[in-house]
Order: sequence, then structure tokens, then C-alpha cells
Amino acid sequence: MRKLIFGMNVTVDGYIAAPGDDIGWSGGEGPDSSPSSELFQWWYDQMRASELSLYGRKLWEAMSPHWPTADQRPGATPAEIAYARLWRDMPKVVFSSTIDKVDWNARLVTGDAVAEITRLKAEDGGPMDIAGATLAAAAMRAGLIDEYAIVTHPVLVGGGTPFFTALDSWVNLKLVETRAFPGGVALTRYEVRR
Repeated sequence: MRKLIFGMNVTVDGYIAAPGDDIGWSGGEGPDSSPSSELFQWWYDQMRASELSLYGRKLWEAMSPHWPTADQRPGATPAEIAYARLWRDMPKVVFSSTIDKVDWNARLVTGDAVAEITRLKAEDGGPMDIAGATLAAAAMRAGLIDEYAIVTHPVLVGGGTPFFTALDSWVNLKLVETRAFPGGVALTRYEVRR
């Protein structure tokens, strides 16, 4: 059975995007800066350890215009080049009822996301990561998430898209890792206690 990991950059007040889907706060110490090289490496290592990435439509539409060719852009750093190549080659599943085509080693699922994620989890294989608030919320409510990787940035945005969704019952967690990154960014990683 595969492990399902939900990890994203989050504000201290629990949002993955500020109003208007603004994620400018997640770049580093300023709105126009990049994440620290240490944090960027951590995200790269997380993706490299995964065998399959599951995307909701909004995050897919944010990532797919940039990463497929980011390694060919003038001034791309060695880390960006490596990440772009890994992202392009990573098998991906995109869940959406409003788009009709995906590319870059991805397949589209337009039907029941929970049923498909349940089927994928039942397969043999390595970990899967899930990204996108709506998709992850459906998996959370269905009890499919096995691990949460919360990368908290020192900013309050006051509203937007929450990392966690409303749940019908408590989910008990076990802390498995904490780590500090430059700029006051902190990782907390939890496994679900079953």
C-alpha cells in the first residue's frame, strides 16, 4: 500500500494562499525573493522521494506553465534546472472536471477523485504526494492522508485558501520531524496515527 503525503508552504495563520490566490509570501524573506537554497533543496528531495504527484487543477495551472521549461530559461540556477527536469519527468495525475488536456508526463482524471486516490493508494509502490487545497481536502475528509509536511512561513495573511479543511472527527497525529530553515521558516512533519 502506498503512503500519501500532503505538504505545502503555509502561513502562520494556516493559509496556503492569501486572498486572490497570492502566494508571493512563500518566496522567502520578501515578496519578490526566492525560497532559501536549503528549503528549495528540501522540496526537491521530497519530490525525488515520491513516485507519483497528485495535483488539483489550480496548482497544476500554476506549476505547468513554468516548470516544464524552467531549465532552459536564462539565469536558471543549477537547483532550478534540476527541479525542472525532475518535475517534468515525474509521473503526475491531475484531477479536474474543467480542463480537458494535460501534458508533461501527466494524466487527467475527471471523475471521482477520492475513488481514484483510494485505488492508487492500494497499489504497490512508493510514496505519493498530493498538492492543491481542494484535492487535498477531499483526501483529508476521506481519511486518505498518511503524512502532513507543513512548511510554515513567518507571515500572517488574514484569509485565503486554508491548508486544513473542516473535518467530521479528530485526526490524531505523531510528530516525526521538525526543522528550521533560513528566514524563520519552520518544517513540522506529522504522521497520522491509525
